[in-house]
Amino acid sequence: MRLEIGNKVAVLDDVLKGKVIAINKNTIAVETTDGMVFNFDEKELVKIEKEQYELSKYSDINNALLKEKISVNKPKESLFKKQKQEIVLEVDLHINQLVKSVKGLDNYDMLNLQLDTAKRKVVYAIQKRISKIVFIHGVGEGVLKTELQNLLNKYPVKYYDASYKKYGLGATEVYIYQNIKE
Repeated sequence: MRLEIGNKVAVLDDVLKGKVIAINKNTIAVETTDGMVFNFDEKELVKIEKEQYELSKYSDINNALLKEKISVNKPKESLFKKQKQEIVLEVDLHINQLVKSVKGLDNYDMLNLQLDTAKRKVVYAIQKRISKIVFIHGVGEGVLKTELQNLLNKYPVKYYDASYKKYGLGATEVYIYQNIKE
């Protein structure tokens, strides 16, 4: 394929396209649509027909060299398949999520209600072999978080702050060890 000045071209190994403005032996100067000038070897370029020039995806351009290049660069499928979707039990321990009204409850009662809920959920997860629980407790003064950690220390679990991106600072993620020998 011989390129001539004025031909519209695409670069095989880059996301550039433009117009040939100069040819010096095998070195071809290409001016891109934003006015930049680049020098390429003739083998790095592919001619684009006029009606194809406006295509946004290079994979749509009708050229055997370009199609061959694209098929070579396709990502290979992984040999490792994820077995199953991990089940994560999310438990919101905010008091307004646990009771309809806090009327008549003092702080001690509310804390005990929250901890009883957490205890039931840990036992449930152990029985049902659920490996992860996220307790959403909020930030506050840290009383519930501290008491929750004291509770979790009684079980075969590992706990840490949950994803900041997803929950902020107010959540604890619990990993439950499933293969504990009794």
